[in-house]
Amino acid sequence: RMPASVPETDRRHRASAAFSLSFLSLVFSITAFGSSYWCEGTRKVAKPFCTGESKGDLCIRFNSPDANNSQAVQYIWETGDDKFVERKFHAGIWYSCEETINEEGEKCRSFISLTPASDRGVLWLSIVAELLYVIFLLMGNILMSVEMCYYSSVIDGLKINAFSAVVTVLAGLLGMVAHMMYTTVFQMTVNLGPEDWRPHTWDYGWSYCLAWASFACCMAAAVTTINKYTKTILEFKHKRKKLERSLKIKYKFPDH
Repeated sequence: RMPASVPETDRRHRASAAFSLSFLSLVFSITAFGSSYWCEGTRKVAKPFCTGESKGDLCIRFNSPDANNSQAVQYIWETGDDKFVERKFHAGIWYSCEETINEEGEKCRSFISLTPASDRGVLWLSIVAELLYVIFLLMGNILMSVEMCYYSSVIDGLKINAFSAVVTVLAGLLGMVAHMMYTTVFQMTVNLGPEDWRPHTWDYGWSYCLAWASFACCMAAAVTTINKYTKTILEFKHKRKKLERSLKIKYKFPDH
């Protein structure tokens, strides 16, 4: 078997790099889409009254040893910020969870139900765009893998390469729009959402960073694919010019 030429080897390397970036983008996007750590923070909630044997700083204490005696005068010692406790929460596209006081585990509820009615349409558009983003990334991965295994015709490989570049660019645009729409919806929910959910402090979580890392890998894969397509076309044009030049010389000086 003849060894592969330098341009062909370079094309293989570029195809492998584009496929690796696209596959990484797909994994990141699916992980981020299914998680609930797009935003993290704390909520300031009022402490419950201490009942039974519950003690400590997570409930409001009375001075009376007999809490069940209704005739006893009871004083609450906590004042100001001491009457509140901070609970951690995290939210994603699908649901929002927060830790419970004096209990293990978390309490979760649908993020769509927390969103103001005027912004739910934007949230659904964000979800649809995220789904299309994942689907287009999957299509791009399939096309790139077919191109890497399809050696019979360079022309057919170029057609697949061009189509995978278009699909990957569309995926990147959808991902960017989806992430920006979710960011807008979350900020509106922080300002106009239910009183029993509004966070005291919040910041973007690892899922949000992973979603934008997926977008970066997607665009890098698209640029690599387009660069590979352009370079292959230029190589064909260069070979064609060389062939035309050699034919002209052969026509002017034919062999006797």
